[in-house]
Amino acid sequence: MKKVILIFIGLIVTSTIKAQDIADALRYSTDDIQGTARFRAMSGAFGALGGDMSAVNINPAGSAIFSTSYASLSLGVFDTNRDVSYFGTTNSSSNTNFDLNQLGAVFVLKNMNSSSDWKGFTFGIAYDRMADFDEDWLATGVNPNNSIGDYFLEYAQGRRLDEISALQGESLSEAYNVIGSLYGFGNQQAFLGFEGFIIDPVANTDDNTSYTSNINGNNFSQQYAYSSRGYNGKLAFNFATNYNDKIYFGINLNAHFINYERSTFLNESNANPGSTVTRVNFGNDLFVTGSGFSLQLGTIAKLTEELRVGISYNTPTWFRISEETAQFLSSTRIEDGSNVNQIVSPNVINFFPEYRLQSPSRLTGSIAYVFGQKGLISFDYSIRDYSNAQFRPTSDAFFSVLNNQISNTLGNSSTYRIGGEYRINRFSLRGGYRFEESPYQNDTFFGDLTGYSAGLGYRFGNMNIDLAFSQSQRDIGYQLYNVGLTDSANLDSTFTDVILTFSLAL
Repeated sequence: MKKVILIFIGLIVTSTIKAQDIADALRYSTDDIQGTARFRAMSGAFGALGGDMSAVNINPAGSAIFSTSYASLSLGVFDTNRDVSYFGTTNSSSNTNFDLNQLGAVFVLKNMNSSSDWKGFTFGIAYDRMADFDEDWLATGVNPNNSIGDYFLEYAQGRRLDEISALQGESLSEAYNVIGSLYGFGNQQAFLGFEGFIIDPVANTDDNTSYTSNINGNNFSQQYAYSSRGYNGKLAFNFATNYNDKIYFGINLNAHFINYERSTFLNESNANPGSTVTRVNFGNDLFVTGSGFSLQLGTIAKLTEELRVGISYNTPTWFRISEETAQFLSSTRIEDGSNVNQIVSPNVINFFPEYRLQSPSRLTGSIAYVFGQKGLISFDYSIRDYSNAQFRPTSDAFFSVLNNQISNTLGNSSTYRIGGEYRINRFSLRGGYRFEESPYQNDTFFGDLTGYSAGLGYRFGNMNIDLAFSQSQRDIGYQLYNVGLTDSANLDSTFTDVILTFSLAL
């Protein structure tokens, strides 16, 4: 057998498994800054304003607006409610967590030379949580057409039997590991289906490449459980300067961090006369860590004492990402009139080779009008072309195909943010609205996001306490698997945040 010759090599070669997809590119490219309470209460419309630690993440010139050194800390309660619909059945789920979502400080160095037009410099450091990956939901329903058997069958077709099966005397763990190292992710999936008796070869020969499924008929009862944890965070090192109290320039050097864990579990059963396999349990675990770097440039100009404009540019973020996966399969089949349980539990962790991901850049234009000490109104517009996301190296055949899919599936996404603030003595009242277009060219799969916000603040001495409430909504079609069982569960999600910020002028 071919695999015998290569088995030793397979034990020492790093796995060449690849299973990234468009959802991965989108997940790590999303950066919804949770920010300070003032920032959140005005829906993040701060590109022409500055004077807030989270505003520095929109336009790095914003730190030069501070007249004195400044620090802030923000704590938040983040709640997500989902209605999950799958073939006519709807389940509700909720996730709530409490976390530190922002921490930062800016230090102002004033130019003591009063004749110079350069009035001062600022440097700062700011941590912001960019995305929260905590999710738990369950999709249940009776699928009239597609079974998990179709998933394993599609991966098996065209592959040699001796490249998706265990050798005589070889354990399932050894075979799964070697097959992954030599032939990749697709062969591993076919191996699970074959060893779980879900698929059979047309001919029991090593060179067989055609297969049939032992799950047939219609109406498959399915339960799909999804659970994930983790976050995407950013640490910004900010430098800015003030020219004649009219024009402000800034730059951010950003370090990014990804930590993501996901577990999915499918339970499928059927009572179809044509099926010898009546139940399947299929579990998948994913563990992701990553780091990245990006650069931001921005400027703010005071056209008059009241009117301000700003523009900022975010370079792509260049990530380096490592992934690990683990899988489990069990099946129940009818054999000689009795139920036989088959467990394929490799107990193997697949270590993916580190890969690189380039997220798309973003351009933001802003305008704000300040009504003296009474209040302000601000508007931001951002545009980002998600079709420019790329997995690298682009010379890799798998990534080349995936990048073409990204280019043909994703597109431009515009974001509109408007916010206002009205001051009454020591109190500040705030509100805002935002609208973010879907990154997909076909937004029926991944809908637009709409949200609103409100908040208040109180100033006493050098300290401010701010509170914000924000809520947004988005519909997403979550596809269960990339092949075979490609049906989607519809997630109608509502995101609610309550943020409390303590800030101090130093």
